[in-house]
Amino acid sequence: MSAERKQLLEERLQPLQPSHLDIVDESHLHAGHAGSKSGASHFRLYIWTPQFAGLTTLARHRLVYDRVQDLMPYPIHALSIVAKEHL
Repeated sequence: MSAERKQLLEERLQPLQPSHLDIVDESHLHAGHAGSKSGASHFRLYIWTPQFAGLTTLARHRLVYDRVQDLMPYPIHALSIVAKEHL
């Protein structure tokens, strides 16, 4: 199930044309948390794209959340984001 959710995230983020994209499933770290009880996943996202140039951290995160908003709060309960313009 986690692999399918990671794939959904990857698909939704492709329009941002990331030069680097790493999605780490951290659901096991949140066992017993309210979101995990319902079966939702927790991910940490590392995304680098030139589309973030000149944007604040908040604006970068908004771009990401705009792409995945239909996946939250289920099947993805939490998304931690590291968003940069380049490596």
